[in-house]
Amino acid sequence: MRASLLQIDVNQQESVESRRERVAALVRAQSDADLVVLPELWHVGAFAYESFTDHAEPVPTTDGAESALGPTSEAMAAAAADARVWLHAGSIVEKAPDGTLYNTSLVFGPDGAFHRSYRKIHRFGFDKGEAVMMGAGDEIVTVGVPDTVIGLATCYDLRFPELFRRLTMAGAELLVIPAGWPARRREHWTLLSRARAVENQAYVLACCSAGTHSGVEQAGHSLVVDPWGEVLAEGGTGEEVLTVQLDPKRVARTREDFPAQRDRMLGLPDPDRRP
Repeated sequence: MRASLLQIDVNQQESVESRRERVAALVRAQSDADLVVLPELWHVGAFAYESFTDHAEPVPTTDGAESALGPTSEAMAAAAADARVWLHAGSIVEKAPDGTLYNTSLVFGPDGAFHRSYRKIHRFGFDKGEAVMMGAGDEIVTVGVPDTVIGLATCYDLRFPELFRRLTMAGAELLVIPAGWPARRREHWTLLSRARAVENQAYVLACCSAGTHSGVEQAGHSLVVDPWGEVLAEGGTGEEVLTVQLDPKRVARTREDFPAQRDRMLGLPDPDRRP
C-alpha cells in the first residue's frame, strides 16, 4: 500500500474557498497513491473557532437517504474519484440536521463514493473552544479498504489510549489520526503517535497541519510509524507531502512474532457499548 500524507499549510490569509481548491488539486496529484490523508479542520483551521459556524456544512450519509453534499465534501469526493484513491479527507466542521456542530472526519473511495464519517469523541479546549462549541461523537469507527482495516481518530483523541485499543479490538491495523496539534506540544505529538503504534502493534498515520491560525502555530511533523514503533517518515514544519510504502501483512506478522495482546489481563467495556 502506498500512502501519502498531505501536511497542509493552514494560513488564514488564504480564503477557505481558495484552500479548498488548492487541496483538491494536491489530492488529484497523488494518483500514484492508494491512500491519501489530510489534516484536521484544514479548511478553516483547528483553532479558528470564530469561523466554525460560518463554514459548517452537512456531511453525506451511508443509509441510502438523500443528503446534500457540502462544498468540502463535494470537492473531496470529486478529487478522490479523479485520482482513483482512497481519501481520508481529514475533518471538517459538520452541521447536523438539529444544528449541532461536530468535528467530523470523512472517508471517500476511489470512485468518489462516501464510505464513513467519524465524529471526534474527545473535544479539546478545557471548557472553551471546541469543547463547548461542538458535540461529542460516540461511535468507534473502522473502514475496510483493500488488504487492511483503518481505524479513525482525531487529534486530541491521541491522548486516550483506550480508544485505540477499542479500534484494534474492532479489527483496525492502520490507525489514521488527522490533527491540528500545537507546535508548543510537538514532543507529545511524536511520543504519543509512536506509543499508539507500539501498544496496538499497528501502523499509525498521523497527519498534522502546518502554518499558524488564530495565533496558534501548528506542529507539522506528520508521522508514519510502523507496528514496532519505528518512524518510517516524518515531516518538517512547512507544507509538504509524505509518501511511504506500507506492508499491511506486517501487522499480522508483528502480532504473531510478539503476541503481547493475548496477554492482556484487564478488560475493556463491550465494544458495542457507547464509550
